[in-house]
Amino acid sequence: MRRDTFLKSLAALAATGALPLSALAAANVKMMIPANPGGGWDTTGRALGKAMTEAKVADTVTYDNKGGAAGALGLAQFVNGSKGDANALMVMGSVMLGGIITGKPPVNLSQATPIARLTTEYNVFVLPANSPLKSMKDVVDQLKKDPGSVKWGGGSRGSTEHIAAAMIAQKVGADPSKINYVAFRGGGEATAAVLGGNVTVGGSGYSEFAEYIAAGKMKAIAVTSAQRLPGINVPTLKEQGIDVEIGNWRGVYGAPGISAEQRKALTDMVLAAMKSPSWAESLKKNDWTPAVLSGDAFAKFVDDDFASLRAIMAKSGMV
Repeated sequence: MRRDTFLKSLAALAATGALPLSALAAANVKMMIPANPGGGWDTTGRALGKAMTEAKVADTVTYDNKGGAAGALGLAQFVNGSKGDANALMVMGSVMLGGIITGKPPVNLSQATPIARLTTEYNVFVLPANSPLKSMKDVVDQLKKDPGSVKWGGGSRGSTEHIAAAMIAQKVGADPSKINYVAFRGGGEATAAVLGGNVTVGGSGYSEFAEYIAAGKMKAIAVTSAQRLPGINVPTLKEQGIDVEIGNWRGVYGAPGISAEQRKALTDMVLAAMKSPSWAESLKKNDWTPAVLSGDAFAKFVDDDFASLRAIMAKSGMV
């Protein structure tokens, strides 16, 4: 029997309920990571791939890194090159929404298929070890006097740390459109800028700065979570009288044009992977907070978050 005929037969059996939808999964899952190696999306994609093989929902997972434009370049490649591929996944998250709002790329996230939200990682704001400022209160006092004098360093324009900086300015009565934000292409560049004292405040996911905080090379002054992070003695912004909470969530999308049955099979594969010991180990290692949401609820969440981010970014002059 020809392979295409065989696959059509599998699909027909699955549609009638005679065969588990997971049987439609090819041996190889293709994971688009719309970022350079080493960052949060890369770590997430590879951790999920490892979990998928451990959970035996995929025989192998291959990875394709395509960084640039807050994920827009990888999104374009995924949308244009993966149509109808029921075994293709793309890592994405709140940073991509911000990049789409500011960059207005020719492709749109709505062209791909929502699968699941995986995690939330909260940001930490840090000062260089030799900074004359010692606390978030010091930062806020300087921000009120002269917003442009506080140089915020972090990920791409429209990232959660960029949006958090604008929200902080707004909440403390400074003009959010006047914040001085320096966008870096990756966590390594942002880390170097903080260590070198080239920015006033650095922002990133806690895991990216953790070793430098522990070594005393950076001073953590606030986290963007609602409560203090487990095992991390850093006060929240809310504790310090600044009503800001924002998480850098990450998820996965499927290819454009897949069927409802294929979408469900892919979602089931991802959800099964997140029950594996490998995934639990990755959550602990990277200080990720589980934030599982799938199906139509995830699609609605993305739409709502997109609208909320657009409103915040418009107020702060990012759009």
